[in-house]
Amino acid sequence: MASKLLRAVVLGPPGSGKGTVCERIARSFGLQHLSSGQFLRESLGGADEVGVLAKQYLERGLLVPDHVITRVMLTELEKRREQHWLLDGFPRTLGQAQALDRICELDLVISLNIPFETLKDRLSARWVHPGSGRVYNMDFNPPQVQREDDRPEAVAARLRKYKDAAKPVIELYKSRGILHSFSGTETNKIWPYVYTLLSSRIPPILSDEDN
Repeated sequence: MASKLLRAVVLGPPGSGKGTVCERIARSFGLQHLSSGQFLRESLGGADEVGVLAKQYLERGLLVPDHVITRVMLTELEKRREQHWLLDGFPRTLGQAQALDRICELDLVISLNIPFETLKDRLSARWVHPGSGRVYNMDFNPPQVQREDDRPEAVAARLRKYKDAAKPVIELYKSRGILHSFSGTETNKIWPYVYTLLSSRIPPILSDEDN
């Protein structure tokens, strides 16, 4: 690539440690960590059309549809044409992946494969502080409020839904030869392999041990 810019995506189901892996990659390699959840929250405070639309869905307890989250993300990516970046939480569906194709070419897609039981246990033990939105784990921090979709009965449905939506996205990137899958139950054990992969594409600014 003439521009030498790295464009990467991390895919993973809820509870896979995707956010942690993205933060470590951002720190170690100087990539901009672009979280769809963060951009969506920021757009809610704006008066523009996308922010208003997103707010209407969320206030009614509905999932923000593809076309809205896609507009949020593509707008942010347009501002970052000259930056290395790492996408977290986007694309989640084939429609989102096809929209992303229209504005850039991805170099690398990392897929986190975590066993179903591990995901279920992690999500069911997760609680959230209602004021800050900070996530806690029952085993480590005093619980505040458990999110409805983190209750055990809802977790299995969420994971199935993710798997159904993600399957064609994973197949698309696999067919292009840019998909790299990592399996395991602990982020700390997966991380060295992710670090080695990224190191082959872009010079690290932190050593593996520093992260």
